Amino acid sequence: MSANKDAEFATQCIHGGLGPDPLTGAVMTPIYQTSTYAQSESVIDKSYEYGRTRNPTRTALQHNLAAIERGKFGVCFSSGLAAMDTVLRLLEPGDEVLASDDLYGGSYRLLTTVFGRYGIKSRFIDMRDPANVRKEVSAATKMLWIETPTNPMLNIVDIATLTGIAKAKELISVVDNTFASPYLQQPLTLGADIVLHSATKYLGGHSDVIMGALILNDEALADKLYYLQNAVGAVPGPQDCFLVMRGVKTLHLRVQRACENARGIVDVLRNSDLVANVYYPGLKDHPRHDVAKKQMRDFGGMISFDLREDTREAVARVMKHIRYFTLAESLGGVESLIGHPATMTHASIPREQRLRVGLTDSLIRLSVGIEDVADLSGDLKNALAAASG
Repeated sequence: MSANKDAEFATQCIHGGLGPDPLTGAVMTPIYQTSTYAQSESVIDKSYEYGRTRNPTRTALQHNLAAIERGKFGVCFSSGLAAMDTVLRLLEPGDEVLASDDLYGGSYRLLTTVFGRYGIKSRFIDMRDPANVRKEVSAATKMLWIETPTNPMLNIVDIATLTGIAKAKELISVVDNTFASPYLQQPLTLGADIVLHSATKYLGGHSDVIMGALILNDEALADKLYYLQNAVGAVPGPQDCFLVMRGVKTLHLRVQRACENARGIVDVLRNSDLVANVYYPGLKDHPRHDVAKKQMRDFGGMISFDLREDTREAVARVMKHIRYFTLAESLGGVESLIGHPATMTHASIPREQRLRVGLTDSLIRLSVGIEDVADLSGDLKNALAAASG
């Protein structure tokens, strides 16, 4: 039997929306590796007809993700960008999206170079001041696209205030909750219409699956998304769904450990003469620390920092001496990753726009994993010391 909807988060991770397999009693949801289903009067559940439309493994995961986000409906896709693509298909030519000016480069690319061709306009604004959002809403605006914490500058916006503006203006509010994960914040409880995840990241948690997910409460809107999920067909396979379900079972443990490790690493960075700025919402002098404290359980495992020598050559010197942080894109896995957004995750954003939001050529982004913090801290100390020498 699945967990009660009022159960605590850790219990929801393991039991939320899930129960033993009704056919066999299997405790873990089986991988239903099938493309089609027999149509017969003897079949118990006749809602399964074709694997693109529905799959029992995917259904179980969708229920589980809805439970941990305190939502009613989950919709899974073959990637985070496929999930975003499906949300944007709710719009019509001539509609406008207001998006954070500091957001994932892939999101920027999808909004501008793909949907821009079909008459859907996007404007990128500073959402830290709600008054600025109110001012920028136009008659054409139909959707508010929110990231918090943002990627990669770790800016924080007030979800409840912005979703309140969206409701007053009759906009669809979408919160990309990838950086935080449902363990740290649950935007539906703060008024969001749709929550998006790159399930590749913290939900899967082991760098072995690509997937996206949407979670929401509105049944009519969910029906539209289920229709698009089937019609467009960017669905995940049952093996991927199984892997993400398995990852969710330890989500609370992994993210909490990453948060604890991040605090130790922030201290190392702030004590280095090579580092100019550290961006982390857990710092009391972060300009939106109080908002983060209000809407998040903890402050996450993502840290960005830039170097006093603002050059790519300085970044290369640091990267050369890193041992435990792997130079790679992505985030949210058990292993710690280090990346250079200007040439990796955010290369699709014009340099002038990157610089306007503080994304310098020397900005380095860390995804802190669950290794021993002494090893991670020592790794960064040694790399920074070697780079300065």
